[in-house]
Amino acid sequence: MKSDISLDQFRQAADLIHPYIIHTPLVHSPTFSKIFDCDIYLKLENLQKTGSFKIRGAAHKIFSRRNEMCSGGVVAASAGNHAQGVALAASLAGLSATIIMPEWASISKQEATLNYGGQVMLWGKSIGESLDKAKEIAETGRTFIHPFDDVDIITGQGTLGLEILHDLPDVEMILAPVGGGGLISGIALAAKAMSSEAAIIGVQAGVCPSASEALHRGHVKTVRAQPSIADGISVRQVGQLTFEIMRSCVDRIALVDEAGIAGAILMLLERKKILAEGAGAVPLAALLSRAVSAPKGSKVVLVISGGNVDSPLLGRILHQGLLKNGRIMRVQVQLDDTPGSLARLLTLVARKKANVLHIFHDRNVMNVPLYVTSVSLELETRGAHHMAEVFDEIQKAGYPVLGRSDHPDFPPPSSIR
Repeated sequence: MKSDISLDQFRQAADLIHPYIIHTPLVHSPTFSKIFDCDIYLKLENLQKTGSFKIRGAAHKIFSRRNEMCSGGVVAASAGNHAQGVALAASLAGLSATIIMPEWASISKQEATLNYGGQVMLWGKSIGESLDKAKEIAETGRTFIHPFDDVDIITGQGTLGLEILHDLPDVEMILAPVGGGGLISGIALAAKAMSSEAAIIGVQAGVCPSASEALHRGHVKTVRAQPSIADGISVRQVGQLTFEIMRSCVDRIALVDEAGIAGAILMLLERKKILAEGAGAVPLAALLSRAVSAPKGSKVVLVISGGNVDSPLLGRILHQGLLKNGRIMRVQVQLDDTPGSLARLLTLVARKKANVLHIFHDRNVMNVPLYVTSVSLELETRGAHHMAEVFDEIQKAGYPVLGRSDHPDFPPPSSIR
């Protein structure tokens, strides 16, 4: 399989898809630059058409092969961004698009795909099953468009790399999310074609480390995966073509945990007013968790690959991010069951300038004497240092602490309401 794409091919792809995409901004962040002691730039593909980079590859595949497309149109399988990219690109090309989405695909992403002109079919309990169905349908007279393991798709995604190097020729490090590997393969090959010496680093969710495992073992491997906030890169097996490109052109793959991703989403929203989906936030999560360290004073680009976050999920993600960053604390204490006890505890909290979000007052706790009660508080704080101050004040006041948010025995969030 071909795994090398020339600079002319990338430039031709950029010219071809130019009318259908946005040259997204590359924005310098003084805030993040100060935090990491280097120059941090954000490539804002969350502002791209359809809300992600996927339109690049889909548009290139469809418009470069328009005369070869089957009369029945195109078919693809995706739970979100690829679905929307293919639907829009096909619509712009005057083709019908059938998108196979797994049964669990969110309603908002189904609706977005429909609004871009796609015909949605729910099939399968996994992306793999949806892909199998899409390939089956392709045999009836439609052109199958793979989400990542395709030279035309990779070339289209690589136009993002051209834009980065055009806007910042002396970039020294590029961090990009990795799912199936199409995006980082395109970026890496584009950088190589332009003779850039920038380090290309991929970032994956630790609960679905398919690229990391493949590179470690030296061959493509299907991994066990758990649900992730970064659902856009939860791909259990990378492509064979993308694997070969990553093995030769990508410097390393870093892994980040779910709390770190949530914290990065929150920080992008609060500090830069940028709404990034989980996959789009993993490059920042890698720096925050120190899974990746940027050389002092270097020029670093974080690829914010998309911003398609389901509205019902966003609140939960932000809440998790607040917990991760020490902005929300939970503490469970034991109080005498007498008038005024709760008021005195809340006065103490107010004195330390913490904001009460939720209180759960429970008199029916096993192994607790009848004359005492359990109170769980969820508090908004300014950060880890402030949280420690509140804990210390509660303990100094003599309240028995039954649990706290940084302790494994503390009850789950659902028990505080």
